[in-house]
Amino acid sequence: MGKFERHIFICGNQRQLDNPRGSCDPSGNGELYKAFKQKLTERQIPGTRVRANKSGCLEQCEHGPTVVVYPDAVWYGRVTLADVDKIIDSHMVGGTPVAELVLPDACINTPSCEHKRRK
Repeated sequence: MGKFERHIFICGNQRQLDNPRGSCDPSGNGELYKAFKQKLTERQIPGTRVRANKSGCLEQCEHGPTVVVYPDAVWYGRVTLADVDKIIDSHMVGGTPVAELVLPDACINTPSCEHKRRK
């Protein structure tokens, strides 16, 4: 088997509901991960080409739910079930990241940024 063209990591980290950092998968059901897997299958994109994996904490909790795509190193924040089709169609199929969901580089691993949730 050759390399994956893209690898999608979907944060499945859970925190208490009152945690100030938020939680990427508060229900613990992995709904976002399951949606990516389902939509890739529906579009007949094989798991040998594009792989979706549930990950542990990606340390971008305030931007969550968070998804990162490699090797592109594109970080998506506040991803919802409604965004899965856009990400697959635009990024996985078309090669163009979904601009309105992309976290700016200046927001990755920083203590504060204008895009983080405010409590």
